[in-house]
Amino acid sequence: MAGSFSHFMGGRDTLVTEAIDGLLAASGGRLARLDGYPDIRVVLRAERDAARVAVVSGGGSGHEPAHAGFVGSGLLDAAVCGDVFASPSVDAVLAGILAVTGPAGCLLVVKNYAGDRLNFGLAAERARGLGLSVETVIVSDDVALPGVPQPRGIAGTLFVHKVAGHAATAGGSLAEVAGIARRAAGAAKSLGIAVSTATIPGSRRAERMAEGAAELGLGIHGEPGAERLALPEASELARIMAGRLSGSLPEAGDLALLVNNLGATTALEMHVLTRAVLATDLGRRVRLLLGPSPAMTALDMHGASLSVLPLDDTLEKALLAPTGVPAWPQAVRLAPPVVRPLAEGLRGETFTPSRDERVARRISAVASALAEGEADLNALDARVGDGDTGTTFAGAARSVLAELDRLPQADPPALARALAERIGRAAGGSSGVLASIFFAAAAGALATGRDWADALSEGVARVRTHGGAGPGDRTLLDALIPAVEALRTGDIGRAAEAARRGAEATAGMSRAATGRSSYLGAGDLAGVQDPGAAAVALAFAALARGEP
Repeated sequence: MAGSFSHFMGGRDTLVTEAIDGLLAASGGRLARLDGYPDIRVVLRAERDAARVAVVSGGGSGHEPAHAGFVGSGLLDAAVCGDVFASPSVDAVLAGILAVTGPAGCLLVVKNYAGDRLNFGLAAERARGLGLSVETVIVSDDVALPGVPQPRGIAGTLFVHKVAGHAATAGGSLAEVAGIARRAAGAAKSLGIAVSTATIPGSRRAERMAEGAAELGLGIHGEPGAERLALPEASELARIMAGRLSGSLPEAGDLALLVNNLGATTALEMHVLTRAVLATDLGRRVRLLLGPSPAMTALDMHGASLSVLPLDDTLEKALLAPTGVPAWPQAVRLAPPVVRPLAEGLRGETFTPSRDERVARRISAVASALAEGEADLNALDARVGDGDTGTTFAGAARSVLAELDRLPQADPPALARALAERIGRAAGGSSGVLASIFFAAAAGALATGRDWADALSEGVARVRTHGGAGPGDRTLLDALIPAVEALRTGDIGRAAEAARRGAEATAGMSRAATGRSSYLGAGDLAGVQDPGAAAVALAFAALARGEP
């Protein structure tokens, strides 16, 4: 099978062995593997102290970096890899045990799935029959289904890897290593959330969830969740998950928290979720944070899991101990965020508030229209850009509205400078910068005694100079230039009409000179208004409606 759907792979049958070879190549000689492809796929440390207890884990592939990615100093001595979401064979597990186990013995860390328990369990029995000392720890940290006699083992397993690996590195006996591992396994609790299932290489994704829906408590192999719900805001989601986890924990005491990316969740979302979790009652108990990062994934599942471990001095020391494994989410002690003051040069001008009812009414009308038009402008921009034009203009508008009563409304030059400063600070992207340039240039013209029409014309000229675009280039200038020219008549309604016609004309322009639209072909642009020009038309229409 040469390639499959949307995956980078040579063939499904060789996927795991090729991935292991890639991992070894990237390790710089830190890792090795056993001979025996394709039946035996074991990753092990290239060098280890044979006098110490060996720690071995593994399971189905598709959870990377777990488990092979956590082989290294202070963690695992070997990882046994099965097919995607399938337990490795008994022979493969036994091969891993035999490769790393000396007189000190071996600890097997096993996730609580039937296949893993059976294959790792029989391999342990066979190793004992060969005279080796082997202990097994079963991890069943999933709290999704209360009362289930055999909870699943998910990302909390990684706590067990770390504390067992640390104890073995410190020279602990097999009984000591197994003892702390069992303590961590019994105390760790986890819960997952996802908005998509995983796509098995060579297969199509099973689309089980509707848009805007999520499953709480689904497994790392894509098993259905314990509960389906409408996806809430991050803060509410964190509250729900923290509440479920809290019910299985001691009522007091410090915690370690692992925020785990299940595979396809963006770093931006993961940081938002982390912040939200730390703001909950459970989060306020967190002393050590691991992640957010992909640690035990489910291929390309768009989701995350939270794992918590009640701490004592021994467990905290084990989690904080350094490791040479690049993929490991190193624990950090939580500390208050450091916020430094802005440099004096960024504080800007101090304005004296003043009131002009007509000016306030005009500003309010325009800003409110841009804020309300956020979704429509974003939808327009999603067709020809990156989908954020509405957010850019709405962010600037909301900032101005929030400052309305503190603006120098009765002092035109100061007002234009204040608008330039507020917009420049609140709005990102090229549109925000151009709007700030526009008002800054207008302020300079107003300060010389020119009227608003002349001043805005000066703003247009500066935007053309710095932005590099002109009429017909399919930008906001195609609406702004005719609108400002029409303002010279003193008729705002005529200016609004000119802006509308200018924006509509951009839908017939086959090329864009600047911005992300400039990378698109004529077919992609046809019939779609430039979002910046549409925003200008929206602003002038609101200005005209607000006039008595």
